[in-house]
Amino acid sequence: MGSVSLKVGEGTAKFRKSTLCSSALNLIMLFSVLTTNLFALYAFKYSGSRPHHPNHSHKNMSVISEHVNLILREINFSQRKLAKMEKELLGYDTIDITKTNLASELKLFLQHQSLPLGKDSKSGLTEMVSSVGHTCLKSRDLLADYMNYKVDDVCPDDWSLGQKLILRGCEPLPRRRCFTKSVHKVGISSFPGSMWKQVSDRIVTWSGLFCRSFKCLNSKKIAGNCNGCFDLVNGTERNRFVRARGKNDFLINDVLGLVNGGNGGIRLGFDIGGGSGTFAARMAEKQVTVITSSLNVDAPFNDFIAARGLFPLYSSLDQRFPFYDNLFDLIHAANGFGDGGKVEKLEFLMFDLDRILRPGGLFWLDNFYCVDEERKINLTKLIEKFGYKKLKWVIGERSDGTGKSQVYLSAVLQKPVRV
Repeated sequence: MGSVSLKVGEGTAKFRKSTLCSSALNLIMLFSVLTTNLFALYAFKYSGSRPHHPNHSHKNMSVISEHVNLILREINFSQRKLAKMEKELLGYDTIDITKTNLASELKLFLQHQSLPLGKDSKSGLTEMVSSVGHTCLKSRDLLADYMNYKVDDVCPDDWSLGQKLILRGCEPLPRRRCFTKSVHKVGISSFPGSMWKQVSDRIVTWSGLFCRSFKCLNSKKIAGNCNGCFDLVNGTERNRFVRARGKNDFLINDVLGLVNGGNGGIRLGFDIGGGSGTFAARMAEKQVTVITSSLNVDAPFNDFIAARGLFPLYSSLDQRFPFYDNLFDLIHAANGFGDGGKVEKLEFLMFDLDRILRPGGLFWLDNFYCVDEERKINLTKLIEKFGYKKLKWVIGERSDGTGKSQVYLSAVLQKPVRV
């Protein structure tokens, strides 16, 4: 899965710097007010100590006016300079659409568009701004290549370029005005038989991948928990979630049995790092609809999941999930959950998962790889912070194939009802 570091420490530092900018601005304004008053006091004193003459009064007022205007210009200049400094410190900026190296389509997409009915009475807005990932600024050349195409023509074969942008944090991507290359889905079976019928190689665009067939992919170890996961007939996928390989593997019937009444109203589920979609297929057999979040890193996961008649979500874990609050009855996270990064990054992810999981819903942590004792302790503390009830909690070791044992944590947790 793609990941983008969220440097919370740096963000805190930037906030402090911006506070310093605000304090400096206040000091400058205070200094300006005091200076203006001193000039005024001096002018009045000067005029009072000499015989009154119309020309002298006029000259004094001119001098005061000049000084006041000078001070006001200095204040305006300082305000603009400090605003610019604060903007740079916060790392915020907009893409300058006047740059010559930007594609014309990107410039057109980013132009502000007036609201069709004029000013909105509630928000006061008069324009709409197209959405584009903030960190796209760091990959302007790639973004320019992505948006360089012929309007109303077939899109260039650059889906791998788009995914590279997503993995660099350029999410969401800008929309484009070209037609995606069509791939005829020959050999698609009807549901539910499609869930366990081998997917044809012909339904996938293999550009950008080192393999050109599912047979090739099954012979290699793909990142995450996908080891031969594209073999639906003779592989291990048939036994997943219905037959345990070890004590860390929970069965679907056992997990659903933890809720009162069997499935206990489990209707909607969200699967993170779901590989080829087998968890969603098994849950579909239980009349539960599951959305599988995945990218096409090293393999066409989304094509394969869709070919099985299941719902893939082409998205990384580094953006807010596009779901409403308290929506899902079950969230399943495979061993790729929260890979790498700081503790704060895992917290951001956990808080968002907690947001979309309904009270009383289940969070199924499936074979979370504990790289070291510190990682296990950090995850345990994080779970305890949310107050989830531990319905199942198993820590076990498993060989990595080279003789070394690795520690894994599997758990089924229930979200509390918070008042």
